[in-house]
Amino acid sequence: MKRVLCNALAAIAAASTLMLAGTCIAEAATPKDMLVMATLLDEFTTLDPGEIYELVPQEYVANTYDRLIRVDLKDPARFNGDVAQSWAASPDGLTFTFKIRSGLKFHSGNPLTADDVAWSIQRTALLDKGAAAVLAGIGLTKENALQNVRKIDDSTVSITTDQKYAPTFVLNVLGSWPASVLDRKLLESHATGNDFGNEWLKTNEAGSGAYKLVKWTANDSIVLQRFDGYRVPLAMKRIVLRHVPEASSQRLMIENGDIDIARDLSSDDLATLTKKGTIRVTSVPQATLMYLGLNNKNPNLAKPDVQEAMKWLIDYNGIQQNIVRTTYKVHETFLPEGFLGALNINPYHQDVAKAKALLAKAGVPNGFTVKMDVRNDSPYGEIAQAVQANLAQGGIKVELISSDNKQTLGKYRARQHDIYIGEWSADYIDPHSNAQGFAWNPDNSDKSAFKMLAWRNAWDIPQLTKETQAALEESSTAKRAQRYEAMQKQFLANSPFVIMFQKVSQVAARPGVTGLEVGPIFDLVSYRDVKKQ
Repeated sequence: MKRVLCNALAAIAAASTLMLAGTCIAEAATPKDMLVMATLLDEFTTLDPGEIYELVPQEYVANTYDRLIRVDLKDPARFNGDVAQSWAASPDGLTFTFKIRSGLKFHSGNPLTADDVAWSIQRTALLDKGAAAVLAGIGLTKENALQNVRKIDDSTVSITTDQKYAPTFVLNVLGSWPASVLDRKLLESHATGNDFGNEWLKTNEAGSGAYKLVKWTANDSIVLQRFDGYRVPLAMKRIVLRHVPEASSQRLMIENGDIDIARDLSSDDLATLTKKGTIRVTSVPQATLMYLGLNNKNPNLAKPDVQEAMKWLIDYNGIQQNIVRTTYKVHETFLPEGFLGALNINPYHQDVAKAKALLAKAGVPNGFTVKMDVRNDSPYGEIAQAVQANLAQGGIKVELISSDNKQTLGKYRARQHDIYIGEWSADYIDPHSNAQGFAWNPDNSDKSAFKMLAWRNAWDIPQLTKETQAALEESSTAKRAQRYEAMQKQFLANSPFVIMFQKVSQVAARPGVTGLEVGPIFDLVSYRDVKKQ
């Protein structure tokens, strides 16, 4: 049966049976060789991997560009070669040498060589935009990138870090989107002044990945086409990403067969689909944590007993079951499930009597008044209201300050909040990404250049900062995991963070649609093995 569907994907699938012309027309189910996926595309402001720092854009880069290596999702301590066929570290642990596969080509047809690899990493550092911050984690900056990233010959690249790091950390950074391999010849032909082709690449593509860009329409759609020169065969001829911000619309579209996959369904929509039994839903824990940040500049919130009391006042299970029952799960430690060294224990639950005893010990037996900044989006508002009610049971009166994410985040980054409720997402699947955020603060002054989460909450932790650095430098993977486990136990016992939930990605797919690989971060989502029966 055919249905009527209005959309503006005009002519994006002219080669298929989807004949779209921006008006209401009859449309059959999606073709066998095309995957249509509903997601959120409003974060896109550029397509340049060296400029991108947002989440869904990282997924786009992961499928249009190759990089040296990629993390093995089945074992995050292992890596698989992408354009690199082998790699080795020097005896001092400072220099990593990569051998590049022969015969690789970009979408343009230009050969991919070690020169492109080295130039691409240098370019990210020299552009010094958002993505450069990830490379700076291993000491690559615009000041030293030309010296520390070098083409040895047409098939060999060497990368030297500023100090010795855990090898897994270095490889995670070099396996992330800022190290994507770009077509140097193509970009230099489109360069304007010294912009390395940045202005052109904002709306175009210069990769060698499984799929190549056909068209990007801001806040509407992205159309990708199979790269037939890719090193493994691909079943899908086209991948179409559609911007569908309403969860209810995504549900109706997947029920009707207008899309094959829905990525942003609400708990209620997921429950409806599950009851019907026709749509398959897969749950994947994400490296995104929802937490409360308690500013130590507030004298009441700076008291360790108050911090612990608040952890005992939250009804984690009640909030999870009643507000975010399928999209988040209770998780109280700073390393998400799936990371090396993750400590998956949740010792806190609501115990009002214990919390009141701690508040009395802290000298505030009747509680106090405090403000909480919350973004005016779902589910943050609903969760904040539940937290407000929970804390009131201990006498802590919370005034909710609701505004858009830009404003709440701005206050938080300036240390102008009392309590901040928000999320932290890892940049790469390495424990340091979160340890650096929550447990590292080398300079607690207002003028610090290191403004991570511990700093934002004015938490001065010289010893824990040293332990974070030691874990970063630990060469033994097993010992490194043990260090992070010990740090998480310290953090649970004493910190101005109330970590509550870990996000769970719910991927809804129509019957016969398989092979979408969704990792814990958007940079580890792959369309390469997608198939439709």
